[in-house]
Amino acid sequence: MTRKVCVVVNSRANYGRIKSFLRAAQEHPDLELQLIVGASALLYRFGEVIKVMRADGFEPNSVVHSIVEGETPTTMAKSTGLAIVELATHFENLKPDVVLTVADRFETMATAIAASYMNIPLAHTQGGEVTGSIDESVRHAITKLAHIHFPATARAREFLIRMGEDPATVHLTGCPAIDLLTDIDLSMPPDLFERYLGVGAHLDPVKPYIVVLQHPVTTEYGQGFAQINQTLQAIAAIGRRGMQVAWLWPNVDAGSDDVAKGLRVFREKYQPDYIHFYRNFSPEDYARLINNAQCIVGNSSSGLREGAFLGVPCVNIGSRQSGRERAANVLDVPYAAEAIQAAIETQLAHGGYARSYLVGDGTAGRQIAEILAHTPLTIQKLINYVAEGSAP
Repeated sequence: MTRKVCVVVNSRANYGRIKSFLRAAQEHPDLELQLIVGASALLYRFGEVIKVMRADGFEPNSVVHSIVEGETPTTMAKSTGLAIVELATHFENLKPDVVLTVADRFETMATAIAASYMNIPLAHTQGGEVTGSIDESVRHAITKLAHIHFPATARAREFLIRMGEDPATVHLTGCPAIDLLTDIDLSMPPDLFERYLGVGAHLDPVKPYIVVLQHPVTTEYGQGFAQINQTLQAIAAIGRRGMQVAWLWPNVDAGSDDVAKGLRVFREKYQPDYIHFYRNFSPEDYARLINNAQCIVGNSSSGLREGAFLGVPCVNIGSRQSGRERAANVLDVPYAAEAIQAAIETQLAHGGYARSYLVGDGTAGRQIAEILAHTPLTIQKLINYVAEGSAP
Protein backbone atom coordinates (compact mmCIF):
# COMPACT_ATOMS: atom_id res chain seq x y z
CA MET A 1 0.00 0.00 0.00
CA THR A 2 1.25 3.49 -0.82
CA ARG A 3 2.61 5.29 2.22
CA LYS A 4 1.82 9.01 2.65
CA VAL A 5 4.87 11.03 3.71
CA CYS A 6 4.37 14.68 4.64
CA VAL A 7 7.25 17.17 4.44
CA VAL A 8 7.11 20.69 5.94
CA VAL A 9 9.35 23.24 4.19
CA ASN A 10 9.87 26.44 6.17
CA SER A 11 12.83 28.29 4.66
CA ARG A 12 15.22 28.54 1.71
CA ALA A 13 17.73 26.41 3.60
CA ASN A 14 15.05 23.79 4.36
CA TYR A 15 14.20 23.50 0.69
CA GLY A 16 17.79 23.15 -0.46
CA ARG A 17 18.41 20.52 2.20
CA ILE A 18 15.45 18.34 1.20
CA LYS A 19 14.74 18.99 -2.50
CA SER A 20 16.39 15.80 -3.76
CA PHE A 21 14.22 13.75 -1.39
CA LEU A 22 11.07 15.54 -2.59
CA ARG A 23 11.92 14.52 -6.15
CA ALA A 24 12.73 10.95 -5.08
CA ALA A 25 9.45 10.72 -3.16
CA GLN A 26 7.49 11.99 -6.16
CA GLU A 27 9.03 9.25 -8.30
CA HIS A 28 8.80 6.41 -5.77
CA PRO A 29 5.95 4.00 -6.55
CA ASP A 30 5.28 3.27 -2.88
CA LEU A 31 5.19 6.87 -1.61
CA GLU A 32 2.64 9.65 -1.86
CA LEU A 33 4.30 13.02 -1.21
CA GLN A 34 2.37 15.57 0.84
CA LEU A 35 3.88 19.04 1.03
CA ILE A 36 3.26 21.85 3.50
CA VAL A 37 5.03 25.17 2.96
CA GLY A 38 5.20 27.75 5.71
CA ALA A 39 7.09 30.32 7.79
CA SER A 40 9.73 32.38 5.96
CA ALA A 41 9.36 30.24 2.80
CA LEU A 42 6.20 32.31 2.14
CA LEU A 43 7.69 35.75 2.75
CA TYR A 44 8.90 38.10 0.01
CA ARG A 45 11.83 39.51 1.95
CA PHE A 46 13.23 36.00 2.42
CA GLY A 47 12.93 35.12 -1.24
CA GLU A 48 9.42 33.63 -1.49
CA VAL A 49 10.74 30.10 -1.68
CA ILE A 50 7.25 28.83 -2.45
CA LYS A 51 7.51 30.39 -5.93
CA VAL A 52 10.79 28.56 -6.56
CA MET A 53 9.19 25.31 -5.41
CA ARG A 54 6.20 25.74 -7.70
CA ALA A 55 8.50 26.50 -10.62
CA ASP A 56 10.26 23.22 -9.80
CA GLY A 57 6.99 21.32 -10.00
CA PHE A 58 6.20 21.04 -6.28
CA GLU A 59 2.67 22.22 -5.59
CA PRO A 60 1.96 22.37 -1.84
CA ASN A 61 -1.03 20.63 -0.36
CA SER A 62 -1.33 23.51 2.07
CA VAL A 63 0.45 26.61 3.36
CA VAL A 64 0.98 27.72 6.95
CA HIS A 65 1.37 31.39 7.83
CA SER A 66 3.06 31.35 11.24
CA ILE A 67 5.80 34.00 11.41
CA VAL A 68 5.20 36.71 14.00
CA GLU A 69 7.16 39.72 12.76
CA GLY A 70 9.88 41.27 14.89
CA GLU A 71 12.73 38.75 14.79
CA THR A 72 13.18 38.69 18.58
CA PRO A 73 13.38 35.72 20.97
CA THR A 74 9.79 36.43 21.95
CA THR A 75 8.50 36.37 18.38
CA MET A 76 10.47 33.17 17.69
CA ALA A 77 8.70 31.49 20.62
CA LYS A 78 5.31 32.82 19.48
CA SER A 79 5.95 31.76 15.88
CA THR A 80 6.76 28.25 17.07
CA GLY A 81 3.55 28.08 19.07
CA LEU A 82 1.45 29.41 16.21
CA ALA A 83 3.00 26.89 13.82
CA ILE A 84 2.13 24.02 16.19
CA VAL A 85 -1.52 25.14 16.22
CA GLU A 86 -1.68 25.47 12.42
CA LEU A 87 0.24 22.29 11.61
CA ALA A 88 -1.98 20.21 13.88
CA THR A 89 -4.96 21.19 11.73
CA HIS A 90 -3.17 20.39 8.48
CA PHE A 91 -1.87 17.04 9.75
CA GLU A 92 -5.39 16.14 10.82
CA ASN A 93 -6.69 16.94 7.33
CA LEU A 94 -3.88 15.26 5.39
CA LYS A 95 -3.59 12.18 7.64
CA PRO A 96 0.03 11.34 6.73
CA ASP A 97 1.55 7.98 7.61
CA VAL A 98 4.86 9.65 8.47
CA VAL A 99 6.13 13.22 8.75
CA LEU A 100 9.66 14.18 7.72
CA THR A 101 11.25 17.23 9.33
CA VAL A 102 14.56 18.88 8.48
CA ALA A 103 17.52 19.82 10.68
CA ASP A 104 17.34 22.26 13.56
CA ARG A 105 15.39 25.48 13.03
CA PHE A 106 12.70 26.73 15.40
CA GLU A 107 10.02 26.05 12.77
CA THR A 108 11.23 22.46 12.66
CA MET A 109 10.51 22.13 16.36
CA ALA A 110 6.87 22.99 15.69
CA THR A 111 6.63 20.21 13.11
CA ALA A 112 8.13 17.69 15.53
CA ILE A 113 5.87 18.62 18.43
CA ALA A 114 2.67 18.60 16.39
CA ALA A 115 3.41 15.26 14.73
CA SER A 116 4.55 13.46 17.86
CA TYR A 117 1.58 14.59 19.94
CA MET A 118 -0.74 13.45 17.16
CA ASN A 119 0.77 9.93 17.15
CA ILE A 120 2.25 10.37 13.67
CA PRO A 121 5.66 8.71 13.20
CA LEU A 122 8.33 11.38 12.82
CA ALA A 123 11.47 11.14 10.68
CA HIS A 124 14.32 13.62 11.10
CA THR A 125 17.30 14.55 8.92
CA GLN A 126 20.63 15.92 10.19
CA GLY A 127 20.19 14.86 13.79
CA GLY A 128 23.17 14.12 16.01
CA GLU A 129 25.24 17.07 14.81
CA VAL A 130 26.88 19.62 17.09
CA THR A 131 26.68 23.39 16.55
CA GLY A 132 26.35 26.65 18.40
CA SER A 133 23.27 28.83 19.01
CA ILE A 134 19.81 27.60 19.96
CA ASP A 135 19.96 25.18 17.01
CA GLU A 136 22.01 22.81 19.17
CA SER A 137 19.21 22.45 21.70
CA VAL A 138 16.44 22.30 19.10
CA ARG A 139 18.15 19.57 17.08
CA HIS A 140 18.63 17.26 20.06
CA ALA A 141 15.09 17.89 21.32
CA ILE A 142 13.73 16.85 17.93
CA THR A 143 15.88 13.71 18.08
CA LYS A 144 14.08 12.63 21.25
CA LEU A 145 10.71 13.18 19.54
CA ALA A 146 11.67 11.45 16.28
CA HIS A 147 11.19 7.76 15.49
CA ILE A 148 13.39 7.49 12.37
CA HIS A 149 16.72 9.24 11.94
CA PHE A 150 18.74 10.15 8.85
CA PRO A 151 22.09 11.51 10.07
CA ALA A 152 24.56 12.97 7.57
CA THR A 153 27.82 11.77 9.13
CA ALA A 154 29.19 8.73 10.90
CA ARG A 155 29.89 10.77 14.04
CA ALA A 156 26.32 12.08 14.06
CA ARG A 157 25.02 8.51 13.83
CA GLU A 158 27.18 7.51 16.79
CA PHE A 159 25.94 10.48 18.83
CA LEU A 160 22.30 9.59 18.12
CA ILE A 161 22.87 6.08 19.41
CA ARG A 162 24.67 7.48 22.49
CA MET A 163 21.55 9.59 23.08
CA GLY A 164 19.58 6.38 23.49
CA GLU A 165 18.13 5.99 19.99
CA ASP A 166 17.63 2.43 18.73
CA PRO A 167 20.41 1.71 16.19
CA ALA A 168 17.86 0.02 13.94
CA THR A 169 16.12 3.40 13.48
CA VAL A 170 19.32 5.35 12.71
CA HIS A 171 20.17 5.30 9.00
CA LEU A 172 23.43 6.90 7.81
CA THR A 173 22.38 8.43 4.47
CA GLY A 174 24.36 11.64 4.18
CA CYS A 175 22.79 15.04 3.56
CA PRO A 176 20.29 15.41 0.67
CA ALA A 177 21.75 18.84 -0.11
CA ILE A 178 24.80 17.09 -1.56
CA ASP A 179 22.61 15.27 -4.10
CA LEU A 180 22.03 18.48 -6.05
CA LEU A 181 25.76 18.95 -6.46
CA THR A 182 26.08 15.63 -8.27
CA ASP A 183 22.95 15.90 -10.41
CA ILE A 184 23.45 19.21 -12.27
CA ASP A 185 25.95 21.09 -14.41
CA LEU A 186 27.78 23.32 -11.93
CA SER A 187 29.42 25.58 -14.49
CA MET A 188 28.75 29.32 -14.18
CA PRO A 189 25.80 30.48 -16.31
CA PRO A 190 26.59 33.83 -17.96
CA ASP A 191 23.31 35.31 -16.72
CA LEU A 192 23.33 33.94 -13.18
CA PHE A 193 23.68 37.32 -11.46
CA GLU A 194 20.97 38.80 -13.67
CA ARG A 195 18.38 36.08 -12.95
CA TYR A 196 17.73 37.44 -9.48
CA LEU A 197 16.94 41.01 -8.52
CA GLY A 198 18.30 42.35 -5.28
CA VAL A 199 20.18 45.63 -5.07
CA GLY A 200 23.73 46.81 -5.53
CA ALA A 201 26.57 46.78 -8.01
CA HIS A 202 26.59 44.91 -11.29
CA LEU A 203 28.54 41.66 -10.93
CA ASP A 204 30.48 40.17 -13.83
CA PRO A 205 30.25 36.33 -13.80
CA VAL A 206 33.55 36.09 -15.66
CA LYS A 207 35.48 37.88 -12.92
CA PRO A 208 36.34 36.45 -9.46
CA TYR A 209 33.82 36.88 -6.65
CA ILE A 210 33.17 35.74 -3.09
CA VAL A 211 29.86 34.80 -1.46
CA VAL A 212 28.87 36.16 1.97
CA LEU A 213 26.01 34.78 4.07
CA GLN A 214 25.89 35.70 7.76
CA HIS A 215 22.87 34.92 9.93
CA PRO A 216 22.04 36.20 13.42
CA VAL A 217 23.01 33.99 16.35
CA THR A 218 20.00 33.62 18.62
CA THR A 219 21.99 33.02 21.79
CA GLU A 220 23.92 36.24 21.08
CA TYR A 221 20.80 38.32 20.53
CA GLY A 222 21.52 42.04 20.56
CA GLN A 223 25.05 41.68 19.20
CA GLY A 224 24.16 41.22 15.53
CA PHE A 225 24.71 44.83 14.48
CA ALA A 226 28.22 44.95 15.93
CA GLN A 227 29.03 41.50 14.55
CA ILE A 228 27.96 42.26 10.98
CA ASN A 229 29.91 45.50 11.03
CA GLN A 230 33.11 43.57 11.67
CA THR A 231 32.38 41.42 8.63
CA LEU A 232 31.51 44.49 6.54
CA GLN A 233 34.82 46.13 7.41
CA ALA A 234 36.72 43.05 6.28
CA ILE A 235 34.71 42.70 3.07
CA ALA A 236 35.18 46.39 2.30
CA ALA A 237 38.95 45.99 2.48
CA ILE A 238 38.78 43.03 0.09
CA GLY A 239 36.22 44.66 -2.20
CA ARG A 240 38.09 47.92 -2.60
CA ARG A 241 40.95 45.92 -4.06
CA GLY A 242 38.71 44.61 -6.83
CA MET A 243 36.97 41.50 -5.47
CA GLN A 244 33.27 41.23 -6.31
CA VAL A 245 30.84 40.19 -3.56
CA ALA A 246 27.50 38.37 -3.81
CA TRP A 247 25.83 38.84 -0.41
CA LEU A 248 22.71 36.91 0.61
CA TRP A 249 20.21 38.34 3.08
CA PRO A 250 20.11 36.81 6.59
CA ASN A 251 17.41 34.38 7.70
CA VAL A 252 14.40 35.05 9.94
CA ASP A 253 16.02 34.09 13.29
CA ALA A 254 15.94 36.46 16.26
CA GLY A 255 18.38 39.29 15.58
CA SER A 256 17.78 39.34 11.82
CA ASP A 257 16.72 42.99 11.96
CA ASP A 258 20.03 43.96 13.57
CA VAL A 259 22.02 42.23 10.85
CA ALA A 260 19.81 43.67 8.11
CA LYS A 261 20.15 47.14 9.62
CA GLY A 262 23.92 46.88 9.49
CA LEU A 263 23.78 45.91 5.82
CA ARG A 264 21.39 48.73 4.94
CA VAL A 265 23.36 51.38 6.82
CA PHE A 266 26.58 50.27 5.14
CA ARG A 267 25.03 50.28 1.69
CA GLU A 268 23.40 53.71 2.11
CA LYS A 269 26.53 55.27 3.58
CA TYR A 270 29.16 53.87 1.22
CA GLN A 271 27.25 52.79 -1.94
CA PRO A 272 29.85 50.06 -2.55
CA ASP A 273 30.51 49.34 -6.21
CA TYR A 274 31.59 45.75 -5.52
CA ILE A 275 28.62 44.25 -3.57
CA HIS A 276 25.24 43.02 -4.77
CA PHE A 277 22.71 41.95 -2.15
CA TYR A 278 20.35 39.06 -2.98
CA ARG A 279 17.28 37.66 -1.20
CA ASN A 280 17.45 34.14 -2.58
CA PHE A 281 18.69 31.75 -5.26
CA SER A 282 17.15 28.48 -6.38
CA PRO A 283 18.96 25.49 -4.82
CA GLU A 284 20.60 24.67 -8.17
CA ASP A 285 21.74 28.23 -8.80
CA TYR A 286 23.00 28.55 -5.24
CA ALA A 287 25.07 25.42 -5.86
CA ARG A 288 26.48 26.99 -9.03
CA LEU A 289 27.07 30.26 -7.18
CA ILE A 290 29.22 28.73 -4.46
CA ASN A 291 30.91 26.21 -6.75
CA ASN A 292 32.37 29.04 -8.81
CA ALA A 293 33.12 31.37 -5.90
CA GLN A 294 36.64 32.07 -4.71
CA CYS A 295 35.50 31.79 -1.08
CA ILE A 296 32.38 31.47 1.09
CA VAL A 297 32.35 33.88 4.05
CA GLY A 298 29.98 34.05 7.04
CA ASN A 299 28.33 31.53 9.36
CA SER A 300 26.09 29.43 7.10
CA SER A 301 26.44 25.67 7.33
CA SER A 302 26.61 25.56 3.52
CA GLY A 303 30.26 26.55 3.71
CA LEU A 304 30.95 23.50 5.86
CA ARG A 305 28.64 21.11 3.98
CA GLU A 306 28.31 21.95 0.28
CA GLY A 307 31.58 23.88 0.46
CA ALA A 308 33.40 20.80 1.73
CA PHE A 309 32.02 18.59 -1.05
CA LEU A 310 32.90 21.17 -3.70
CA GLY A 311 36.29 22.00 -2.20
CA VAL A 312 35.45 25.71 -2.01
CA PRO A 313 37.42 27.71 0.60
CA CYS A 314 35.31 28.85 3.55
CA VAL A 315 35.86 31.47 6.24
CA ASN A 316 33.53 30.62 9.13
CA ILE A 317 32.82 33.52 11.49
CA GLY A 318 31.83 33.28 15.14
CA SER A 319 30.04 30.63 17.16
CA ARG A 320 27.04 29.60 15.05
CA GLN A 321 28.80 26.49 13.72
CA SER A 322 30.81 25.74 16.86
CA GLY A 323 31.46 22.02 17.21
CA ARG A 324 30.18 21.09 13.75
CA GLU A 325 32.35 18.66 11.82
CA ARG A 326 34.40 20.39 9.17
CA ALA A 327 36.74 19.48 6.35
CA ALA A 328 40.06 21.08 5.40
CA ASN A 329 38.33 23.89 3.45
CA VAL A 330 37.28 25.80 6.60
CA LEU A 331 39.14 28.51 8.53
CA ASP A 332 37.44 29.63 11.76
CA VAL A 333 37.69 33.24 12.94
CA PRO A 334 36.10 35.43 15.63
CA TYR A 335 33.99 38.53 15.03
CA ALA A 336 37.03 40.71 14.32
CA ALA A 337 37.54 42.58 11.04
CA GLU A 338 41.30 42.07 10.88
CA ALA A 339 41.02 38.33 11.54
CA ILE A 340 38.23 37.94 8.98
CA GLN A 341 40.17 39.86 6.34
CA ALA A 342 43.35 37.88 6.98
CA ALA A 343 41.47 34.57 6.73
CA ILE A 344 39.84 35.58 3.44
CA GLU A 345 43.21 36.59 2.02
CA THR A 346 44.67 33.26 3.14
CA GLN A 347 41.85 31.32 1.50
CA LEU A 348 42.06 33.33 -1.72
CA ALA A 349 45.76 32.60 -1.91
CA HIS A 350 45.20 28.91 -1.21
CA GLY A 351 42.64 28.29 -3.94
CA GLY A 352 40.49 25.16 -4.02
CA TYR A 353 40.58 22.12 -1.74
CA ALA A 354 40.17 18.42 -2.34
CA ARG A 355 36.59 17.14 -2.35
CA SER A 356 35.33 15.84 1.00
CA TYR A 357 32.57 13.23 1.36
CA LEU A 358 32.07 14.17 5.02
CA VAL A 359 28.30 14.72 4.69
CA GLY A 360 27.44 12.37 1.86
CA ASP A 361 28.06 11.13 -1.64
CA GLY A 362 24.99 12.43 -3.46
CA THR A 363 22.55 9.55 -2.92
CA ALA A 364 20.79 10.63 0.29
CA GLY A 365 17.42 11.58 -1.18
CA ARG A 366 16.91 8.22 -2.89
CA GLN A 367 18.07 6.35 0.22
CA ILE A 368 15.65 8.23 2.46
CA ALA A 369 12.75 7.65 0.08
CA GLU A 370 13.41 3.91 -0.05
CA ILE A 371 13.71 3.63 3.74
CA LEU A 372 10.53 5.63 4.39
CA ALA A 373 8.65 3.48 1.88
CA HIS A 374 9.46 0.21 3.61
CA THR A 375 10.75 0.67 7.17
CA PRO A 376 8.40 -0.43 9.97
CA LEU A 377 6.60 2.53 11.54
CA THR A 378 6.01 2.90 15.26
CA ILE A 379 5.07 5.70 17.62
CA GLN A 380 6.38 4.04 20.78
CA LYS A 381 9.86 5.01 21.92
CA LEU A 382 12.12 3.59 24.60
CA ILE A 383 15.62 4.69 25.53
CA ASN A 384 17.79 2.02 24.00
CA TYR A 385 19.81 1.57 27.20
CA VAL A 386 16.74 -0.03 28.77
CA ALA A 387 15.96 -3.49 27.41
CA GLU A 388 12.33 -3.93 26.35
CA GLY A 389 10.23 -4.96 29.32
CA SER A 390 12.98 -4.44 31.90
CA ALA A 391 12.21 -0.86 32.91
CA PRO A 392 11.56 -0.51 36.63
